[in-house]
Amino acid sequence: MTRPLPPAHAAFLDRARGILSADPRIQALLAGGSLVHGGMDAFSDLDFVVVVEEGAYAEVMASRMEVARRLGPLLSAFTGEHVGEPRLLICLYGPGLLHIDLKFVTVADLDRLVERPVVLWARDERAVAERLDRAEISWPNRDPDWFEARAWIWLHYGAARALRGELFEALGMLAFFRDQVLGPMLHRRAGRPQRGVRRIEAYGLDGTGLLAASVARHDLGSVKAGLVAAIELYLALRADEPPRTEVKGMPQALFEFLGYEADTAARS
Repeated sequence: MTRPLPPAHAAFLDRARGILSADPRIQALLAGGSLVHGGMDAFSDLDFVVVVEEGAYAEVMASRMEVARRLGPLLSAFTGEHVGEPRLLICLYGPGLLHIDLKFVTVADLDRLVERPVVLWARDERAVAERLDRAEISWPNRDPDWFEARAWIWLHYGAARALRGELFEALGMLAFFRDQVLGPMLHRRAGRPQRGVRRIEAYGLDGTGLLAASVARHDLGSVKAGLVAAIELYLALRADEPPRTEVKGMPQALFEFLGYEADTAARS
């Protein structure tokens, strides 16, 4: 934490540290997210990792909603199965509103991490630091073949829904494609961990404007233009680190499907 936290975040962090350190079942409080990557501001979440004694883990997991309520005025909370993380409790506190993530883990879970967290408090800070020093830390970046295997199927799905007249569904697919493919590949180009479309604007990663051009209105022509922009950006980003095998017939077949024969001829 090289820069001061916003006052509301600092106050919540201090309160959480005091409350959790008084619970004998809790071994440490760590933090990830913006506290690791930088860019913490008044609109940021706080991403806490709550390290629980192995023997008390089941008990704490069963009562984690109560743990969350002790930290402040909890408005709502739900668990993170939708992002593949059932250990996560996603919380909204307020007023004023603060989004707080609480991930409950054991010490053994610190052996494999996606980022090195900041130690906010620990009963044995040296032991936790040494454990983190030995940890296997690897951000879950996708390889070029992962993108290529999915890109054309997802783009075709969006095109098919658009041509059928399901424009909201097509707009949703464009947003999904930006988050799952184009954003991560733009981060890859910049040498950064692949984090969807997070901080794309702050880091100035959409230099060509094609990512912005893929944002369409609820209009068939606009959606088709957005899909073309997405295709063009994907091709440019794919060239940075080509997959071992490219899907045959693409992008020509998809341009033809969309009715962009002239564009297809230009790219043949």
